[in-house]
Amino acid sequence: MTIVNAVLQGIFLGAFYAVLACGLSLMFGVMRIINLAHGDLAVLGAYVIFVIVEHTGASAFVAFAVALPVMIVLGYVLQAIVLERSLKAGILTPLLATFGLSIVIQNLLQLGFSPDVHSLGGSAGSVTTASWQVTSGLSVSALGLLVLVVAVIVFGGLQLFLSKTRVGWMMRATAEDADAAELVGIDSHAVYARATAIAVGIAALGGLFLGIRSVFDPVSGPTQLIFAFEAVVIGGMGSLWGTLVGGIALGVAQTLGAQIHPQLAVMAGHLLFLAVLIVRFGGGRLLLRSMG
Repeated sequence: MTIVNAVLQGIFLGAFYAVLACGLSLMFGVMRIINLAHGDLAVLGAYVIFVIVEHTGASAFVAFAVALPVMIVLGYVLQAIVLERSLKAGILTPLLATFGLSIVIQNLLQLGFSPDVHSLGGSAGSVTTASWQVTSGLSVSALGLLVLVVAVIVFGGLQLFLSKTRVGWMMRATAEDADAAELVGIDSHAVYARATAIAVGIAALGGLFLGIRSVFDPVSGPTQLIFAFEAVVIGGMGSLWGTLVGGIALGVAQTLGAQIHPQLAVMAGHLLFLAVLIVRFGGGRLLLRSMG
């Protein structure tokens, strides 16, 4: 039953990774860029929520509802000021631009909040501690279940948005061929701005869960980016449902690794990521050939 419980906790952890990775996957799918500042944007969202909680005394969930429009507008602004210009200069320039953005966000957060750690757990109510004991070795945490349900809703809603709405069709068309989309009257600049705004908004949701689950500080972003990027790659770059599956696979790998040894928790996820890279890019076939 310990293994079953570890798998269940891994699913909950993986759902959190999937929420973190959702915006990263969306931006890559639509714009073909890897946003190296994605983890820092999630942490920035957590800080915006923290500020609202501190000044109003509202719960973290109410504060998120207030912070979400702020983060969406920030996404529009970042696209217009930073990403729009870099997209015209090839593949490497957006990476450098988002890397620079990551450093700027980290330094601004350190200036504004100091290197001290913060948490949103105290403002989230009983959901942080509530759980249900199914059997003697199996428990279901309320927060884990909430994150899983929210993850499914976010990915399902985003999939419906992309497949059933006019704006979603425009995003898909631009992702397939931006030049051809321009020829039929689709404004790719507006499409990219909407995609970035949605991605940053979902990143803020990841920041909410990060702040409730654990602590965060101004330099927490790169670590979250690593987990999000691994979830995207494991599930398949640009695949929404694949990102959800990839996040869950990463979470399960970590919790099962922790069953072997606590220090193997994160390493097990990295090894899964490496194995997927080897298989996906043909490294496994090359290895078999060399052994033959």
